[in-house]
Amino acid sequence: MTDTTANPDKTHYICQTYVEKKAGADGQVSLKIDKQLQYSSESQAQDRADREFQRGNCIGADAYMVTEDAGSGEVSPPTFLVRHGTVPDIDDL
Repeated sequence: MTDTTANPDKTHYICQTYVEKKAGADGQVSLKIDKQLQYSSESQAQDRADREFQRGNCIGADAYMVTEDAGSGEVSPPTFLVRHGTVPDIDDL
């Protein structure tokens, strides 16, 4: 029998903000991750993303969660809790 409580999966709640990256020679502007903060709850991450975006410190903010498999260390794709402003397409992550 396998003991599944020995290595429980861990859920990470993240607030991530974005700023514009200076244009290169081609003149295109891109997004750059500015802050990446981890919290112990969904509401904390979401509240921080709300505050960061409302303050105008960034052009975009995400709050999301990922689950880490304790056995393999693999991380699930993000599940977004809130997305504000200019953020990367989900396919670009």
